[in-house]
Amino acid sequence: MELILNKQNFDDTVANGVTLVDFWATWCGPCKMLAPTIKELADDYASKAQVAKVDVDENPELAEKFGIYSIPTLLVFKDGELKERLVGFRAKSQISQYLDKYLG
Repeated sequence: MELILNKQNFDDTVANGVTLVDFWATWCGPCKMLAPTIKELADDYASKAQVAKVDVDENPELAEKFGIYSIPTLLVFKDGELKERLVGFRAKSQISQYLDKYLG
């Protein structure tokens, strides 16, 4: 299941374990192309990592905090620390490699 993040729940959500955060917007074509992949990753990693989404239009302060200038941007956090930044559309296998690196 994908979590929906905002400024109220962001820090608590990424504080423990591995979390993939998808910064996206409803008007973004590549974001729409990536959405099914993000949903699959949420299902695939349900017991190992969290998968979450941030709508940049609804949460501009989070986009600014993390320097999100292009979307989609995927951020990988481990125990609250930003570990990876992936900008643009990515294949599921490539995103999985970044998640797996922090799950071992």
